[in-house]
Amino acid sequence: MNSALSPFRLEPGASGSPVLLHVPHSSRTIPRPVREGIVLDDAALETELDHITDSHTAELATRSSRACAVTPWRFVNGLSRLVVDPERFPDDREEMLAVGMGAVYTRTTHREPLRPPGTDPEPLLDSYFHPYAHAMTAAVDERLAATGRAVVIDVHSYPSAALPYELHGTGPRPPVCLGTDGFHTPPGLLARAEAAFGGFGGTGLNSPFPGTYVPLKHYGRDRRVSALMIEIRRDAYMAEPGGPYGPGLDALASALAALMDGLTDG
Repeated sequence: MNSALSPFRLEPGASGSPVLLHVPHSSRTIPRPVREGIVLDDAALETELDHITDSHTAELATRSSRACAVTPWRFVNGLSRLVVDPERFPDDREEMLAVGMGAVYTRTTHREPLRPPGTDPEPLLDSYFHPYAHAMTAAVDERLAATGRAVVIDVHSYPSAALPYELHGTGPRPPVCLGTDGFHTPPGLLARAEAAFGGFGGTGLNSPFPGTYVPLKHYGRDRRVSALMIEIRRDAYMAEPGGPYGPGLDALASALAALMDGLTDG
């Protein structure tokens, strides 16, 4: 979907680029019918959006893409993760269900109620989660058909201090956390990311957030699909919790562009 009314968009890149830059959590937009199912008042909702939104990651993706010698493809979520979180499992495999943050959140970052008890997630899954998953799967399939491989670079940010919802919040919080998957993150991809972001203050591995995003069709099945999650600590580029970005954003864009150009070269 690419129209202004779509909840997500695929921004085309160069036909020969295998890179798909995925930006799932940058938006604060919540459609009015969805807002009516959230129990927070307006002020509390804005505060929650400050905490939960990966602010300015869409801008980071735009700037880094423009700096690339070969333009990557971008898949950008136009809705807040408080609508649905497209990166969660939609069933009981999802460990974040323990804190009310499965595909449809029922709790806030501070473990307060977000939706009424007994809220049925299926309408939101049908309207938003499944269409998103299908479109992202199609985008990966298109890169496979065009180039023989697909590299999903998942762009996120996280707060400098752990929030109560975090299941792994007691570990290291480096300036850049690299999330990996044993099947889909080859050593060469990880090494290139460590080199690209090493000058930004250092990288860490899978802490405080592990793993990366691969569509379920390909997950654990197709090694032609490689993936890496990049989690940027927010104090490195913006005023927390939900303030403006600063000069660190340009340095990050340059690092991300260098990583993607290296991946395009093979």
